[in-house]
Amino acid sequence: ELWAIFGPGVAGAVFGTGWWFWVDAVVCSSVNVSFVHYLPGIFASLAAVMFNCVKKDDIDYSPYDDGEWRLKLWLFVAYVVSFVSLAASVGLLIQDSLVKSGPSVWTGTAGVLQCVFVLIR
Repeated sequence: ELWAIFGPGVAGAVFGTGWWFWVDAVVCSSVNVSFVHYLPGIFASLAAVMFNCVKKDDIDYSPYDDGEWRLKLWLFVAYVVSFVSLAASVGLLIQDSLVKSGPSVWTGTAGVLQCVFVLIR
């Protein structure tokens, strides 16, 4: 399959593009970007690592297996972390657009783009 050959490279390029958006926004910002603005991207990357720790072969349903609830709980926590990071980046975008003394709107937009590109798989 072609996706099995080129998939990891494409996924790495998309992940790197997300972080490139964020680094570009921080470097081009005229004011100091607080650490709070870094957190959504860090947690989105953590969620991506959590998703990638699960093998697809382990996801199949077996009603007699006791260990499957751990996998489901792990994936649930990963989804919660990813959605919270995306919601936090949107909240910071709204904050950046309303507060004139803070970072520019591009910083908030780059944070949202970072989370979206990091979480695409």
